[in-house]
Amino acid sequence: MKFTEDQLKLYAAPLSETENQKCLNAIGMVRDALKNLGFTDDGKDIRKMYDDTYAYSLEMRSNVGARKVRLFIQGSYANNTNVRTQSDVDIAVVQEEVFTTEYRSASSAYPQSDKDYNFSTAVPAAKSFKDEVQECLEKKFGTDVERKNKSIKVHGNTYRKDADSVPCRRYRDYRNDYRKDVSNYIPGVVIIPDRGSQIINYPEQHIANGRKKNNDTNRYYKKMVRIIKKMRYLMCDCGYTEAEQVSSFGLESLLWNLPDSLFMKYSTYRYEFGEIVEYLYNHKEEVSSYKEANGIKSLCPTMTAVTDYKNFIDRLFKFYEYDI
Repeated sequence: MKFTEDQLKLYAAPLSETENQKCLNAIGMVRDALKNLGFTDDGKDIRKMYDDTYAYSLEMRSNVGARKVRLFIQGSYANNTNVRTQSDVDIAVVQEEVFTTEYRSASSAYPQSDKDYNFSTAVPAAKSFKDEVQECLEKKFGTDVERKNKSIKVHGNTYRKDADSVPCRRYRDYRNDYRKDVSNYIPGVVIIPDRGSQIINYPEQHIANGRKKNNDTNRYYKKMVRIIKKMRYLMCDCGYTEAEQVSSFGLESLLWNLPDSLFMKYSTYRYEFGEIVEYLYNHKEEVSSYKEANGIKSLCPTMTAVTDYKNFIDRLFKFYEYDI
């Protein structure tokens, strides 16, 4: 399929201010609902993690006791790589006072344990954090609330977008700490789904790494990410099953692994994206070594995933053609 420069410029464009405001409204509605659980924001404003992202965040604390939560926008809206205006806003609702730790094993030269940090095992709560979040959202939004396997969805309206709040627990990876410093950990989140095993993600590292990559590539990284995401949707619309086997998040990570210099070879979008497609095609055997954009988890943890990305690249190479 042939694409013009004007088409690619449209695909590469970031969110509008209207979409930005709806992101702000979405995190605000979760904040307001949590006040029904006894949390307060102490009058603090919702702020961006970084000025050049839509990754809004807010810390809240309980009026009674030591409970703390952190709210932040994650996913494509936070990373400003969204291309479909109807997609949901993802909001992490992170329980901070109870957390999961990761230590060096007892067989290592420098083993670790809770004793090194004076941590104690939390008493099991009578009600799960996800149940609590669901109840307070239902109290505020009634039947607009729908429980999902990993999240709690609040259906949108003209004022707010559909929002998926993801109740989770803080994950602290201390394996690189040799000072017994309680604050020296790699932060992640632990999602406990209704069905299946727990999931460890690193959304904050994803946001930071994507921002750095974008700055290091003269702002072309996220433009090319939006274009490849749009290509995936177009390929799905054309019935190409290869596009359905990879995710938008995965494509963002796929491009994150490419050399910075590749994104700055051309100022013309159709040539630049063509260069990226050709590079992917010529280097697809390297996909098995690629990381997610957080720089920690493997992009392809299975051979099936490796095959899926190779098949997508092959199809994209045939699909994309620029109009001279």
